[in-house]
Amino acid sequence: MADFQHNLWAPWRMEYIAGLHTGDGTCFLCQAISNPAGDEQRHVLWRGDKTITLLNLFPYNSGHVLIAPCAHCGRLEDLSDPLLLDLMRRTRDAKRVLEAALGAQGFNIGINLGRCAGAGLPEHLHIHVVPRWSGDTNYMAVLGDVKVIPQSLVAVRTLFLTKAAELGLPGEP
Repeated sequence: MADFQHNLWAPWRMEYIAGLHTGDGTCFLCQAISNPAGDEQRHVLWRGDKTITLLNLFPYNSGHVLIAPCAHCGRLEDLSDPLLLDLMRRTRDAKRVLEAALGAQGFNIGINLGRCAGAGLPEHLHIHVVPRWSGDTNYMAVLGDVKVIPQSLVAVRTLFLTKAAELGLPGEP
């Protein structure tokens, strides 16, 4: 088999990978929280006093959303009841928008607590909302250990924000 058939090129991801290692020790969620001027580049969907909602830059599926507290905290038991309620409301609202905007047929919603549980950023708790469709798995993941994401983050962000406005869901809680 020719060499080009062994590679799946995704050069647009290098910008994000390089951005993870800024050298200042700030996590990517805290960077997004502290820089509202960068919302479009960071694919922020909603920002509130207690939480931030943004697209995952390494999505499992199109529309993979992260919802995080604005406070840098990795433990559920350290979150206040009002903050937990806001996280759940944002999760519910994001699911509603993704269902309407992308026609999602199901969802995986969860929190990975601790690195051994799959948390890539265990110090800053966040909820994953992953849209699913019947037949959204294919041979690429099995044979090539590659996931095909059919929509750009820019396109998904535009669809999300448009549908959220249509549904009357504001950016601020």
